[in-house]
Amino acid sequence: MTDADFPFPELPTEFRTARLLLRAPRPEDAPAQVEAISASLPALRRWMAWAQESQTLADAQENLTRAAEAYAKRENLRLLIWNADGTELIGSSGYHSLEWDIPKGEIGYWIATAHTGQGYAQEVTQFLTEYALNTLGWRRIEIRCDALNERSARIPRQVGYTLDACLKNDERSVSHPKELRDTLIFSQVR
Repeated sequence: MTDADFPFPELPTEFRTARLLLRAPRPEDAPAQVEAISASLPALRRWMAWAQESQTLADAQENLTRAAEAYAKRENLRLLIWNADGTELIGSSGYHSLEWDIPKGEIGYWIATAHTGQGYAQEVTQFLTEYALNTLGWRRIEIRCDALNERSARIPRQVGYTLDACLKNDERSVSHPKELRDTLIFSQVR
């Protein structure tokens, strides 16, 4: 069986939490994405392979066009995190590594440096976890992060995830490619 053997759920392109608007990407979001990533590059560079260089406006438009297409096909469900009125990009999250036949996926997140420490990643993760389990009927949700990324690892713990494993020497460090890193895998199951 493949994912194609299973019907994809109806899925809105916008969600609201208590303080945030989560919206599927659009190419016209490119200026906001470039600004948020550029301002956050020093912090993101240590953990995110895609954040090693500044993003151009053309790169961002292409990236968001592909992300919108993947969302429509239910291949990857990236959501941009905006303030409540949709005027400032705060970060990005969503469902990744989807396996609709189980069903399961992985939640990823990053928050722009100007907005860290305000509970946004936890708010988004709590919402996406509840939505996946209660509305989409998922059986498993994972969050993976570098074992050294204490801020990122704090989120699944705060939202009630269980640490399933620490994969030793799992990947190369994005900031020091000669070094290996460990990956923490957290999950919630139903």
